[in-house]
Amino acid sequence: MSYAKLPAPSPEGGLSRYMQEIRKFPMLEPDEEFMLAKAWVDHQDKDSAHRLVTSHLRLAAKIAMGYRGYGLPTAEVVSEANVGLMQAVKRFDPDKGFRLATYAMWWIRASIQEYILRSWSLVKMGTTSAQKKLFFNLRKAKNKIGALEEGELRPENVAEIARQLNVTEAEVISMNRRMSGGDASLNAQVSADGEGVAEWQDWLEDEDADQAADYAERDELDTRRDLLMSAMEGLNERERHILTERRLMDEPKTLEQLSAVYDVSRERIRQIEVRAFEKLQKAMREMAADKGMVPSVN
Repeated sequence: MSYAKLPAPSPEGGLSRYMQEIRKFPMLEPDEEFMLAKAWVDHQDKDSAHRLVTSHLRLAAKIAMGYRGYGLPTAEVVSEANVGLMQAVKRFDPDKGFRLATYAMWWIRASIQEYILRSWSLVKMGTTSAQKKLFFNLRKAKNKIGALEEGELRPENVAEIARQLNVTEAEVISMNRRMSGGDASLNAQVSADGEGVAEWQDWLEDEDADQAADYAERDELDTRRDLLMSAMEGLNERERHILTERRLMDEPKTLEQLSAVYDVSRERIRQIEVRAFEKLQKAMREMAADKGMVPSVN
């Protein structure tokens, strides 16, 4: 199984062309999926693995489109989703009784979220705690007041979001433009040769409409929270406090504020934060592996 052999979205080629290409791969019936997965697990049959991957590319694209709004190229997010899908296929055990789509959701989301995490430094979201809060809560605030439409916000919505998040109206407008630029809407029209004009959402079929997938979706948040709390126990008191204040609070403390608390330099606080976060990720991955899952640290 080679990632180079898979269709790949690109800004030059356009996402509509990519969606047309992956739509050509047939969906698998449960029995067929099971046999292909067994061929890969038992005999490392690469053709079987390739068929498993290509049959779920639409699932990866569907999940990727749910991570719009972070100011990152949609094509790159889709590519990261495909990387997660490949990892899922490599580790999928069909004898556990779940469909591949259910298992792959964890890997796809983890891959996308880790990409977003790595890319935070590339997103000009500002350096103050208020601006960081705005970056991570803008879409939630827009949804709360029913303002998730594309483009500019109405003045009354700008004022309400600024009040809720304690930032200026200018910061809301600026951040909304950054996070909206370049993102593809699910209602954007795409052309399909010989098939007229369709919308993005028409190309994204739901592959996980079964009880196991529904349960996994509902249970995901509680599972991640439990993993996080267990992993936090592995940190010492100072690491736990700094990581909590820097990454798990709605209004994170600044390096300067924490350096005053511990009477060390801001760089030292940053080093402790990074080390604690790496330890947390490792612990969560190890615990998740024991449970047959892949978590992502937000």
